[in-house]
Amino acid sequence: MSTLGRRNRNLFFGLAVFVAGMVGVAYASVPLYELFCRVTGFGGTTQTAEVAPGAVEGRMITIRFDANVNGGLPWKFRPEQTEIRVPVGEETLVAYEAKNLAARGTRGTAMFNVTPLKAGQYFSKIACFCFDDQYLAAGESVSMPVSFFVDPAIFENRATADVTTITLSYTFFPALAGDEEKTDGNAGNTTSQLDERAKPAKTGG
Repeated sequence: MSTLGRRNRNLFFGLAVFVAGMVGVAYASVPLYELFCRVTGFGGTTQTAEVAPGAVEGRMITIRFDANVNGGLPWKFRPEQTEIRVPVGEETLVAYEAKNLAARGTRGTAMFNVTPLKAGQYFSKIACFCFDDQYLAAGESVSMPVSFFVDPAIFENRATADVTTITLSYTFFPALAGDEEKTDGNAGNTTSQLDERAKPAKTGG
């Protein structure tokens, strides 16, 4: 084989290895990116927890609620309360309302974040409708609860000590699973996940 032929062959194999490597990195980057977001709160990604640490006396924070629906999902979606003031560290229970406007059952999945983005690592959910796809029958309306707390450590970090208001935002998209009949493991089970540990939200100034 000529020198030129060997060079072309080496170049071909080199490019093939490069492409295969990039594909592998692309597949690996998704879970790695998600893990990075969960750990750091990057992009307003919230955290999950099993229990709240408990209220810190004299420390209050305002939580606002935002609701959106992608144009491909025929739902009406809104928070039951637009704003509340809660003790930092205390578990709080709120709810969103969703209604399927279509004449057929539809399934949605909720994407979420908080703003300011730097508060994401201190905003923890104990239970949430956003953890699973939600199915609504034709014309069905449901209350979708979420239980959360704000970590008191938010005031120990100089970068976040000035945060007085956090906005929790959800956007529902059509679920990739498609429009399937509701099963025991899908919508409607979120309320049962929120047991007596959850405390009613406190309103007011």
